[in-house]
Amino acid sequence: MKILIAGGAGYIGSVLIPKLLERGYEISVIDLFWFGNHLPKEIGIVHKDIFDLQVDDVRGFDQVIFLGGLSNDPMAEFAPSKNFIYNAAAPAFLGYVAKKAGVKRFIYAGSCSVYGYTVNELYDETQPAVSNYPYGISKLQGEQAVMQMQDNNFSVIAFRQGTVSGYSPRMRLDLVVNTMFKSAIADKVITVNNPAIWRPILSIQDAASAYIRAIEANDAISGIFNIASGNYTVGELGDLVRSGLKTHLQVDVRLQIKHIQDFRNYKVSIDKARKVLSFHPKHDVESIIKDLVENLSNFKDFDNPAYYNIQVFKSLGK
Repeated sequence: MKILIAGGAGYIGSVLIPKLLERGYEISVIDLFWFGNHLPKEIGIVHKDIFDLQVDDVRGFDQVIFLGGLSNDPMAEFAPSKNFIYNAAAPAFLGYVAKKAGVKRFIYAGSCSVYGYTVNELYDETQPAVSNYPYGISKLQGEQAVMQMQDNNFSVIAFRQGTVSGYSPRMRLDLVVNTMFKSAIADKVITVNNPAIWRPILSIQDAASAYIRAIEANDAISGIFNIASGNYTVGELGDLVRSGLKTHLQVDVRLQIKHIQDFRNYKVSIDKARKVLSFHPKHDVESIIKDLVENLSNFKDFDNPAYYNIQVFKSLGK
């Protein structure tokens, strides 16, 4: 099977693609490589903007995965217009081109941030998505665009992902668990702005497994799926990172608890993904911390701007 992955040189793709090669898939990546290239040498590389793709560029691929876009709220709030272009228009255009090219399945990397503020309810995919922030709005628009293209000959699977965390060769330190881990080691303190709010967390290893399940699902399956390893309050995340560093590195860390209002609060059910895709997460925050500890030597330069999407974005003059 031939798979084209847009944005495949990013945080998730750098973990997912080696696993796909192990399973015998033929992989090509289209990317602008803003964050470098940490991919295996045997994959095909297309250094091109998604909007420059032609139908013939995509013809012959069995599946297309969209891992591109601008990831996280700081990026979106820094450049709202670019956020809507890359998170809403880009997947819509790629889905359109893929369908015209005869691709059989399109997989979209969305976000649980589309739920906005859920008032402490456990949300499944039938619940309203009402984000009021540029990132959540644009991710929902991208999802809606690709889902409406689905038909009997074009399967579309859209993931609403929890906050992905853990080690990747294309490392990021601007994600909540990774950020806490970095701050705990560098400053011996973890700052929790609001301990009460909920976040679904997705181990990057579980994220890779979810994409494999989607790629290998029956051709007739389409739909929107929440994907997470578990739901945690941010206060609990701070406790788990603190205890993990004490266990694995014998580092004592102080918690700084604040009570700053946050209008983003959501926890999600993954029952649909379990039942339809056979997605069964195997990781939790404790195993994410262990993963980060084991790979610490690979990203110990915490000041490297490549680990922070917003810094790279600004340096490119975007």
